Amino acid sequence: MARLLAMTTSSASARRTLSDAPFLVAARGGTPAHVPVWFMRQAGRSLPEYRRLREGVPMLQACFDPEMLAEITIQPVRRHGVDAAILFSDIVVPLKAAGVDIDIVAGTGPVAAEPVRSRADVEALPELEPEQVRPITDGVRLLTEQLGETPLIGFAGAPFTLASYLIEGGPSKNHERTKALMHSEPEVWHALAGSLARTTLTFLRAQLDAGVDAVQLFDSWAGALSVKDYRTFVLPHSAAVLDGVADYGVPRIHFGVGTGELLPDMREAGADVVGVDWRLPLDEAARRLTVPGKPAPVVQGNLDPALLFASWPVVEAEVRRIVTEGRAAGGHIFNLGHGVLPNTDPEVLTRVVELVHSL
Repeated sequence: MARLLAMTTSSASARRTLSDAPFLVAARGGTPAHVPVWFMRQAGRSLPEYRRLREGVPMLQACFDPEMLAEITIQPVRRHGVDAAILFSDIVVPLKAAGVDIDIVAGTGPVAAEPVRSRADVEALPELEPEQVRPITDGVRLLTEQLGETPLIGFAGAPFTLASYLIEGGPSKNHERTKALMHSEPEVWHALAGSLARTTLTFLRAQLDAGVDAVQLFDSWAGALSVKDYRTFVLPHSAAVLDGVADYGVPRIHFGVGTGELLPDMREAGADVVGVDWRLPLDEAARRLTVPGKPAPVVQGNLDPALLFASWPVVEAEVRRIVTEGRAAGGHIFNLGHGVLPNTDPEVLTRVVELVHSL
Protein backbone atom coordinates (compact mmCIF):
# COMPACT_ATOMS: atom_id res chain seq x y z
CA MET A 1 0.00 0.00 0.00
CA ALA A 2 2.92 2.36 0.67
CA ARG A 3 3.84 2.37 -3.03
CA LEU A 4 0.26 3.26 -3.97
CA LEU A 5 0.09 6.10 -1.47
CA ALA A 6 3.47 7.41 -2.58
CA MET A 7 2.30 8.05 -6.14
CA THR A 8 1.58 11.57 -7.37
CA THR A 9 -1.90 12.72 -6.45
CA SER A 10 -4.37 14.85 -8.37
CA SER A 11 -7.84 16.09 -7.59
CA ALA A 12 -10.97 14.27 -8.72
CA SER A 13 -11.99 17.31 -10.76
CA ALA A 14 -8.69 17.20 -12.68
CA ARG A 15 -9.28 13.52 -13.41
CA ARG A 16 -12.54 14.38 -15.15
CA THR A 17 -10.89 16.74 -17.62
CA LEU A 18 -8.25 14.42 -19.07
CA SER A 19 -9.09 15.69 -22.55
CA ASP A 20 -5.69 14.76 -24.03
CA ALA A 21 -5.52 11.21 -22.62
CA PRO A 22 -5.09 8.97 -25.70
CA PHE A 23 -7.61 6.44 -24.43
CA LEU A 24 -10.35 9.07 -24.04
CA VAL A 25 -9.50 10.80 -27.32
CA ALA A 26 -9.72 7.53 -29.25
CA ALA A 27 -12.91 6.49 -27.44
CA ARG A 28 -14.55 9.70 -28.62
CA GLY A 29 -13.45 9.17 -32.22
CA GLY A 30 -10.61 11.70 -32.15
CA THR A 31 -6.97 11.41 -33.16
CA PRO A 32 -4.84 10.48 -30.13
CA ALA A 33 -1.11 11.10 -29.76
CA HIS A 34 -0.63 7.35 -30.10
CA VAL A 35 -2.80 4.26 -30.36
CA PRO A 36 -3.97 3.67 -26.78
CA VAL A 37 -3.76 0.21 -25.23
CA TRP A 38 -5.07 -1.53 -22.16
CA PHE A 39 -5.91 -5.19 -21.49
CA MET A 40 -9.00 -6.82 -20.11
CA ARG A 41 -8.00 -8.66 -16.89
CA GLN A 42 -4.73 -6.69 -16.88
CA ALA A 43 -5.07 -6.50 -13.10
CA GLY A 44 -4.91 -10.03 -11.81
CA ARG A 45 -3.32 -13.42 -11.87
CA SER A 46 -0.65 -12.79 -14.48
CA LEU A 47 1.17 -10.42 -12.10
CA PRO A 48 3.36 -11.82 -9.31
CA GLU A 49 2.73 -8.71 -7.21
CA TYR A 50 -1.01 -9.42 -7.44
CA ARG A 51 -0.56 -13.02 -6.33
CA ARG A 52 1.50 -11.90 -3.35
CA LEU A 53 -1.10 -9.34 -2.32
CA ARG A 54 -4.04 -11.71 -2.75
CA GLU A 55 -2.45 -14.67 -0.94
CA GLY A 56 -5.04 -16.05 1.46
CA VAL A 57 -7.60 -13.35 0.57
CA PRO A 58 -10.84 -14.54 -1.14
CA MET A 59 -11.70 -12.79 -4.41
CA LEU A 60 -14.82 -10.99 -3.22
CA GLN A 61 -13.11 -9.88 -0.02
CA ALA A 62 -10.44 -8.21 -2.15
CA CYS A 63 -13.14 -6.53 -4.27
CA PHE A 64 -14.69 -4.96 -1.16
CA ASP A 65 -11.40 -3.73 0.35
CA PRO A 66 -10.87 -0.15 -0.92
CA GLU A 67 -7.10 -0.05 -0.49
CA MET A 68 -6.56 -3.53 -1.89
CA LEU A 69 -8.75 -3.00 -4.96
CA ALA A 70 -7.01 0.33 -5.60
CA GLU A 71 -3.56 -1.25 -5.36
CA ILE A 72 -4.55 -4.15 -7.63
CA THR A 73 -6.11 -1.77 -10.17
CA ILE A 74 -3.00 0.36 -10.37
CA GLN A 75 -0.46 -2.50 -10.59
CA PRO A 76 -0.64 -2.97 -14.39
CA VAL A 77 -0.44 0.81 -14.94
CA ARG A 78 2.72 0.87 -12.89
CA ARG A 79 4.22 -2.22 -14.56
CA HIS A 80 3.08 -1.98 -18.21
CA GLY A 81 2.42 1.72 -18.80
CA VAL A 82 -1.05 1.03 -20.22
CA ASP A 83 -3.22 3.98 -21.23
CA ALA A 84 -6.13 3.15 -18.90
CA ALA A 85 -6.78 1.36 -15.64
CA ILE A 86 -9.88 -0.77 -15.20
CA LEU A 87 -11.42 -1.10 -11.79
CA PHE A 88 -10.57 -4.44 -10.18
CA SER A 89 -13.92 -6.10 -9.59
CA ASP A 90 -16.13 -9.00 -10.60
CA ILE A 91 -19.49 -9.03 -12.33
CA VAL A 92 -21.21 -10.49 -9.26
CA VAL A 93 -20.01 -7.72 -6.91
CA PRO A 94 -23.27 -5.67 -7.09
CA LEU A 95 -25.33 -8.83 -6.52
CA LYS A 96 -23.24 -9.72 -3.48
CA ALA A 97 -23.46 -6.15 -2.20
CA ALA A 98 -27.24 -6.16 -2.53
CA GLY A 99 -27.49 -9.33 -0.43
CA VAL A 100 -27.78 -12.10 -3.04
CA ASP A 101 -26.23 -15.35 -1.76
CA ILE A 102 -23.59 -15.77 -4.45
CA ASP A 103 -19.89 -16.53 -4.22
CA ILE A 104 -16.91 -17.19 -6.45
CA VAL A 105 -15.82 -20.82 -6.13
CA ALA A 106 -12.20 -21.54 -7.03
CA GLY A 107 -11.98 -23.54 -10.23
CA THR A 108 -15.67 -23.00 -11.02
CA GLY A 109 -16.60 -19.32 -10.97
CA PRO A 110 -19.69 -17.55 -9.65
CA VAL A 111 -22.15 -19.92 -7.96
CA ALA A 112 -25.60 -18.88 -6.71
CA ALA A 113 -26.84 -20.70 -3.61
CA GLU A 114 -30.48 -20.49 -4.78
CA PRO A 115 -31.06 -20.27 -8.55
CA VAL A 116 -33.66 -17.77 -9.79
CA ARG A 117 -36.24 -19.56 -11.95
CA SER A 118 -39.70 -18.23 -11.06
CA ARG A 119 -41.54 -14.96 -10.64
CA ALA A 120 -41.41 -15.43 -6.87
CA ASP A 121 -37.63 -15.83 -7.10
CA VAL A 122 -37.38 -12.62 -9.09
CA GLU A 123 -39.59 -10.72 -6.67
CA ALA A 124 -37.40 -11.90 -3.80
CA LEU A 125 -34.26 -10.37 -5.31
CA PRO A 126 -33.06 -7.36 -3.31
CA GLU A 127 -32.57 -3.96 -4.93
CA LEU A 128 -29.07 -2.49 -4.78
CA GLU A 129 -28.62 0.78 -2.89
CA PRO A 130 -25.60 3.02 -3.64
CA GLU A 131 -24.47 2.89 -0.01
CA GLN A 132 -24.04 -0.89 -0.31
CA VAL A 133 -21.13 -0.41 -2.73
CA ARG A 134 -19.41 2.23 -0.58
CA PRO A 135 -16.18 0.17 -0.30
CA ILE A 136 -15.93 0.09 -4.10
CA THR A 137 -16.59 3.80 -4.51
CA ASP A 138 -14.07 4.54 -1.75
CA GLY A 139 -11.58 2.55 -3.83
CA VAL A 140 -12.48 4.60 -6.90
CA ARG A 141 -11.82 7.82 -4.99
CA LEU A 142 -8.42 6.50 -3.91
CA LEU A 143 -7.63 5.71 -7.53
CA THR A 144 -8.74 9.06 -8.92
CA GLU A 145 -6.31 10.66 -6.46
CA GLN A 146 -3.45 8.33 -7.39
CA LEU A 147 -3.67 7.62 -11.13
CA GLY A 148 -2.44 11.01 -12.31
CA GLU A 149 -3.13 11.37 -16.05
CA THR A 150 -4.28 7.76 -16.53
CA PRO A 151 -8.05 7.37 -17.03
CA LEU A 152 -10.01 4.89 -14.92
CA ILE A 153 -12.62 2.62 -16.48
CA GLY A 154 -15.62 1.56 -14.43
CA PHE A 155 -16.89 -2.00 -14.67
CA ALA A 156 -20.14 -3.95 -14.59
CA GLY A 157 -21.70 -7.14 -15.93
CA ALA A 158 -24.63 -6.81 -18.33
CA PRO A 159 -28.12 -8.05 -17.40
CA PHE A 160 -28.05 -11.14 -19.63
CA THR A 161 -24.80 -12.49 -18.24
CA LEU A 162 -25.84 -11.80 -14.65
CA ALA A 163 -29.20 -13.45 -15.29
CA SER A 164 -27.54 -16.50 -16.77
CA TYR A 165 -25.45 -17.06 -13.64
CA LEU A 166 -28.52 -16.69 -11.44
CA ILE A 167 -30.77 -18.94 -13.53
CA GLU A 168 -28.21 -21.67 -14.17
CA GLY A 169 -26.84 -21.42 -10.64
CA GLY A 170 -23.32 -21.01 -12.00
CA PRO A 171 -21.33 -21.08 -15.26
CA SER A 172 -22.98 -22.88 -18.17
CA LYS A 173 -21.80 -23.99 -21.61
CA ASN A 174 -25.23 -24.09 -23.23
CA HIS A 175 -27.34 -21.70 -21.09
CA GLU A 176 -30.21 -24.15 -21.52
CA ARG A 177 -32.23 -23.07 -18.49
CA THR A 178 -31.75 -19.42 -19.39
CA LYS A 179 -32.93 -19.83 -22.96
CA ALA A 180 -35.83 -22.02 -21.87
CA LEU A 181 -37.00 -19.37 -19.41
CA MET A 182 -36.70 -16.63 -22.02
CA HIS A 183 -38.99 -18.41 -24.44
CA SER A 184 -41.37 -20.24 -22.11
CA GLU A 185 -41.88 -17.47 -19.55
CA PRO A 186 -40.91 -14.19 -21.24
CA GLU A 187 -42.67 -12.07 -18.60
CA VAL A 188 -40.56 -13.64 -15.87
CA TRP A 189 -37.44 -13.18 -17.98
CA HIS A 190 -38.10 -9.49 -18.59
CA ALA A 191 -38.86 -8.94 -14.91
CA LEU A 192 -35.52 -10.53 -13.99
CA ALA A 193 -33.53 -8.73 -16.68
CA GLY A 194 -35.18 -5.44 -15.72
CA SER A 195 -34.29 -5.93 -12.07
CA LEU A 196 -30.68 -6.71 -12.99
CA ALA A 197 -30.52 -3.71 -15.31
CA ARG A 198 -31.48 -1.49 -12.36
CA THR A 199 -28.82 -3.14 -10.20
CA THR A 200 -26.17 -2.69 -12.89
CA LEU A 201 -27.16 0.92 -13.49
CA THR A 202 -27.00 1.72 -9.77
CA PHE A 203 -23.53 0.17 -9.60
CA LEU A 204 -22.20 2.07 -12.63
CA ARG A 205 -23.69 5.40 -11.53
CA ALA A 206 -22.09 4.98 -8.11
CA GLN A 207 -18.72 4.47 -9.80
CA LEU A 208 -19.29 7.48 -12.04
CA ASP A 209 -20.26 9.65 -9.09
CA ALA A 210 -17.00 8.58 -7.44
CA GLY A 211 -14.98 9.66 -10.48
CA VAL A 212 -14.42 6.96 -13.13
CA ASP A 213 -13.67 8.37 -16.60
CA ALA A 214 -15.37 5.70 -18.74
CA VAL A 215 -17.42 2.54 -18.23
CA GLN A 216 -17.36 -0.90 -19.78
CA LEU A 217 -20.40 -3.17 -19.79
CA PHE A 218 -19.40 -6.83 -20.06
CA ASP A 219 -21.94 -9.19 -21.62
CA SER A 220 -19.62 -12.17 -21.44
CA TRP A 221 -22.11 -14.79 -22.66
CA ALA A 222 -24.23 -12.83 -25.15
CA GLY A 223 -22.49 -14.65 -27.99
CA ALA A 224 -24.59 -17.71 -27.13
CA LEU A 225 -27.67 -15.93 -28.51
CA SER A 226 -29.14 -15.53 -31.97
CA VAL A 227 -29.62 -12.02 -33.33
CA LYS A 228 -33.41 -12.40 -32.93
CA ASP A 229 -33.13 -13.51 -29.30
CA TYR A 230 -30.62 -10.76 -28.52
CA ARG A 231 -32.88 -8.07 -29.93
CA THR A 232 -35.98 -9.44 -28.21
CA PHE A 233 -34.68 -10.43 -24.80
CA VAL A 234 -31.40 -8.58 -24.20
CA LEU A 235 -31.00 -5.35 -26.15
CA PRO A 236 -33.76 -3.42 -24.31
CA HIS A 237 -32.17 -4.15 -20.93
CA SER A 238 -28.59 -3.40 -21.98
CA ALA A 239 -29.88 -0.19 -23.58
CA ALA A 240 -31.54 0.78 -20.29
CA VAL A 241 -28.16 0.53 -18.57
CA LEU A 242 -26.17 2.37 -21.23
CA ASP A 243 -28.84 5.06 -21.66
CA GLY A 244 -28.94 5.44 -17.89
CA VAL A 245 -25.32 6.63 -17.78
CA ALA A 246 -25.44 8.75 -20.94
CA ASP A 247 -25.89 11.96 -18.96
CA TYR A 248 -22.39 11.63 -17.49
CA GLY A 249 -20.88 12.25 -20.93
CA VAL A 250 -18.17 9.59 -20.55
CA PRO A 251 -17.32 6.91 -23.16
CA ARG A 252 -19.43 3.75 -22.86
CA ILE A 253 -17.77 0.50 -23.99
CA HIS A 254 -19.75 -2.66 -24.64
CA PHE A 255 -18.05 -6.06 -24.96
CA GLY A 256 -19.07 -9.67 -25.36
CA VAL A 257 -17.40 -12.92 -26.41
CA GLY A 258 -18.40 -14.49 -29.72
CA THR A 259 -20.61 -11.53 -30.59
CA GLY A 260 -19.49 -10.91 -34.19
CA GLU A 261 -23.05 -11.28 -35.46
CA LEU A 262 -24.38 -8.99 -32.73
CA LEU A 263 -22.02 -6.04 -33.13
CA PRO A 264 -24.50 -3.68 -34.84
CA ASP A 265 -27.08 -4.44 -32.15
CA MET A 266 -24.55 -3.84 -29.39
CA ARG A 267 -23.80 -0.44 -30.88
CA GLU A 268 -27.52 0.25 -31.14
CA ALA A 269 -27.83 -0.50 -27.41
CA GLY A 270 -25.89 2.68 -26.77
CA ALA A 271 -22.21 1.81 -26.99
CA ASP A 272 -19.77 4.54 -27.96
CA VAL A 273 -17.04 1.90 -28.29
CA VAL A 274 -17.71 -1.71 -29.26
CA GLY A 275 -15.28 -4.36 -28.06
CA VAL A 276 -14.46 -7.08 -30.62
CA ASP A 277 -13.11 -10.51 -29.74
CA TRP A 278 -10.34 -12.20 -31.74
CA ARG A 279 -12.68 -14.07 -34.13
CA LEU A 280 -13.36 -11.09 -36.39
CA PRO A 281 -10.84 -8.72 -38.04
CA LEU A 282 -11.30 -5.14 -36.92
CA ASP A 283 -11.77 -3.80 -40.44
CA GLU A 284 -14.67 -6.22 -40.94
CA ALA A 285 -16.04 -5.28 -37.52
CA ALA A 286 -15.89 -1.60 -38.53
CA ARG A 287 -17.77 -2.41 -41.75
CA ARG A 288 -20.52 -4.19 -39.81
CA LEU A 289 -20.76 -1.37 -37.30
CA THR A 290 -21.00 1.42 -39.88
CA VAL A 291 -24.41 3.11 -39.97
CA PRO A 292 -25.21 5.70 -42.66
CA GLY A 293 -25.63 9.12 -41.11
CA LYS A 294 -23.89 8.18 -37.85
CA PRO A 295 -20.25 8.86 -36.87
CA ALA A 296 -17.72 6.22 -37.85
CA PRO A 297 -17.62 3.44 -35.25
CA VAL A 298 -14.93 3.17 -32.58
CA VAL A 299 -13.66 -0.35 -31.92
CA GLN A 300 -11.64 -1.99 -29.16
CA GLY A 301 -9.53 -5.13 -29.52
CA ASN A 302 -8.59 -7.68 -30.52
CA LEU A 303 -5.40 -9.78 -30.10
CA ASP A 304 -6.09 -13.43 -29.26
CA PRO A 305 -4.85 -13.75 -25.65
CA ALA A 306 -3.55 -17.25 -26.40
CA LEU A 307 -1.09 -15.81 -28.92
CA LEU A 308 0.76 -14.06 -26.11
CA PHE A 309 2.30 -17.50 -25.50
CA ALA A 310 3.79 -17.59 -29.01
CA SER A 311 7.26 -16.38 -30.01
CA TRP A 312 7.78 -12.62 -30.09
CA PRO A 313 7.94 -12.40 -33.92
CA VAL A 314 4.46 -13.96 -34.04
CA VAL A 315 3.12 -11.56 -31.41
CA GLU A 316 4.69 -8.58 -33.14
CA ALA A 317 3.21 -9.51 -36.53
CA GLU A 318 -0.25 -9.91 -35.00
CA VAL A 319 -0.04 -6.58 -33.17
CA ARG A 320 0.98 -4.79 -36.35
CA ARG A 321 -1.84 -6.44 -38.31
CA ILE A 322 -4.45 -5.46 -35.73
CA VAL A 323 -3.27 -1.84 -35.54
CA THR A 324 -3.44 -1.64 -39.34
CA GLU A 325 -6.95 -3.14 -39.44
CA GLY A 326 -8.07 -0.81 -36.66
CA ARG A 327 -7.41 2.19 -38.89
CA ALA A 328 -10.57 1.29 -40.83
CA ALA A 329 -12.64 2.43 -37.85
CA GLY A 330 -13.36 5.92 -36.59
CA GLY A 331 -11.16 5.17 -33.58
CA HIS A 332 -9.23 2.20 -32.22
CA ILE A 333 -8.29 1.20 -28.69
CA PHE A 334 -5.87 -1.72 -28.73
CA ASN A 335 -6.81 -4.57 -26.42
CA LEU A 336 -7.07 -8.33 -26.33
CA GLY A 337 -10.03 -10.23 -27.74
CA HIS A 338 -10.80 -11.33 -24.17
CA GLY A 339 -8.96 -11.29 -20.84
CA VAL A 340 -5.30 -11.88 -20.01
CA LEU A 341 -4.78 -15.57 -19.30
CA PRO A 342 -3.37 -16.44 -15.84
CA ASN A 343 -0.02 -17.82 -17.02
CA THR A 344 0.79 -14.98 -19.41
CA ASP A 345 4.32 -13.62 -19.11
CA PRO A 346 3.96 -10.00 -17.90
CA GLU A 347 7.05 -9.01 -19.87
CA VAL A 348 5.25 -9.86 -23.10
CA LEU A 349 2.39 -7.55 -22.16
CA THR A 350 4.86 -4.73 -21.48
CA ARG A 351 6.48 -5.30 -24.89
CA VAL A 352 3.08 -5.21 -26.57
CA VAL A 353 2.32 -1.84 -24.96
CA GLU A 354 5.67 -0.46 -26.11
CA LEU A 355 5.11 -1.76 -29.65
CA VAL A 356 1.59 -0.35 -29.93
CA HIS A 357 2.79 3.04 -28.73
CA SER A 358 5.59 3.01 -31.30
CA LEU A 359 3.07 2.44 -34.10
